[in-house]
Amino acid sequence: MTGDAIDAVRIALYYTLLLATPVLGVGLIVGLVVSLVQAVTQVQEQTLSFVPKIIAMLLASILLLAWMVAQISDFAVEMFTAP
Repeated sequence: MTGDAIDAVRIALYYTLLLATPVLGVGLIVGLVVSLVQAVTQVQEQTLSFVPKIIAMLLASILLLAWMVAQISDFAVEMFTAP
């Protein structure tokens, strides 16, 4: 019984990482590029980095929505069909 709960948590964490990684990766890359541009142009505005990251992460979420729904469906099927 305890092993089943641990397996369920392990699978849930796996799918959480699988779904979050692409969106967070896009945010990381855009944040790095914006920081590099800020360093080169010496524009040190704190709020300048947030807007491009939010827009890029939102676009990545929209573009990956079908894949994310398929992954969540696989997770649901795996959870409900477990013995």
